[in-house]
Amino acid sequence: MLPCNPFDATARRDGGPDDDKLREECGVFGVTGVADAANFVALGLHALQHRGQEAGGIVSHDPAQGFNSARRFGYVRDSFTKQSLMDTLPGPLAIGHVRYSTSGAKGQTQIRDVQPFFGEFSLGGAAIAHNGNLVNADELRRELIDRGSIFQSSSDTECIIHLMARSLQKKVPDRIQDALRRVEGAFSIVAMTRTKLIGVRDPLGVRPLVLGRLGDEGWVLSSETCGLDIIGAEFLREVEPGEMVVIENGELTSHRPFAPARPRFCVFEHVYFSRPDSIIGGRSVYETRRQIGVELAREAPVEADLVCPVPDSGTPAAIGYSQESGIPYAMGIIRNQYMGRTFIEPTEQIRNMGVRLKLNVNRALIRGKRIVLVDDSVVRGTTSVKIREMMLDAGAAEVHFRIASPPTSWPCFYGVDTPEREKLLAASMTEDQMCAHLGVDSLRFISLDGLYRAVGEAEGRNPTHPQYCDACFSGDYPIAPTDRMEKGFRLKEAAE
Repeated sequence: MLPCNPFDATARRDGGPDDDKLREECGVFGVTGVADAANFVALGLHALQHRGQEAGGIVSHDPAQGFNSARRFGYVRDSFTKQSLMDTLPGPLAIGHVRYSTSGAKGQTQIRDVQPFFGEFSLGGAAIAHNGNLVNADELRRELIDRGSIFQSSSDTECIIHLMARSLQKKVPDRIQDALRRVEGAFSIVAMTRTKLIGVRDPLGVRPLVLGRLGDEGWVLSSETCGLDIIGAEFLREVEPGEMVVIENGELTSHRPFAPARPRFCVFEHVYFSRPDSIIGGRSVYETRRQIGVELAREAPVEADLVCPVPDSGTPAAIGYSQESGIPYAMGIIRNQYMGRTFIEPTEQIRNMGVRLKLNVNRALIRGKRIVLVDDSVVRGTTSVKIREMMLDAGAAEVHFRIASPPTSWPCFYGVDTPEREKLLAASMTEDQMCAHLGVDSLRFISLDGLYRAVGEAEGRNPTHPQYCDACFSGDYPIAPTDRMEKGFRLKEAAE
């Protein structure tokens, strides 16, 4: 699940430091009730670029010209800002998607895998864009193929289209409900027919989806509130877990197609995935991350001269750590914001430069100082080792890592491109062992209870009924990963 900084759209395929980060899922966006809706969708996708940078797509509908679509690899700014392309996407209704592969052939995206997906049904066409991951997609695919379905992509989302096609319901929203009752996993979906814009969240609300208004007649669906901001839309509310909203002719209706369930929103959205200027659950993402730093300073104090973020995702937590500890905050590491994936041919010699292509130590500031480095997570640990080497090469007297999330010791199956469990450093090492492996003077992670306090749960994590999905930290999966278990994955209880 892309760049170290969720705000920065630099690629992760070039061997840089971002290869050691969890990759965001995808971003979805939809607009209805405005002229040239696809132009607004393109802007919204640009704001959501941190959620997916492999490819993007837009489907629009015009009463005179019908459905039109465009799918492109790369950044939104490089394709969907060209007027010649946008002119092919007319109409007052459009949806879009930015992608990072979370199912199918990772790292081998083909244009046929790029969403939104479109299908012609007996009652008219429909398009769908999906953020999340279906944990029973393999099972569904086998069943559908046995019954004659022909798949065109490796995406789990295509299962939903085929299930819709086989539904006996007379209306597209009802067919979507039929299809989604068969799937298991995490999904926030934006879909469209010739006249309707539709948004759905899974019963646990694992992935985000928000609703907004644009002018007097326009409606907007977006993965995050920052997508509303860029087009000047008013944030109304979040689409609730298990809710389907249908917007047609300027009117919104709400439906509850699923059995009630206790919500389990992804806590890592607060830590890393969402943009810091977004609002989640009525809370500023930036303020939550700053508060994580405050909690971290209370739990893991250390004597030091400077607190420095690992740019840019560690910045709010580093600010909070500095404010709570009283240790001065400083930009000890500078990020080259202009290092794109096509900057230079990635020869082996260049790849070996790794972190130094994107991050550089502020030597004059660091020399002789005891440094607290604040980062959002440790996944494989490869980047942390390189950063520690850079700090010592610059003359740092001590290097202390403080991590703004608990140890990532379990893979995510709900829309995050997590390494296999054996590649996660925390899956096989204690905190002390990781400290020795990374070669730093000290290493501390925020506790799970501390993280919960930072996101607004004053009593910490409820061990009986966790308020969030925190499976990547706890191994407590709210939805059994059916396909992975068939392939031998063991849940925490079985592993123990």
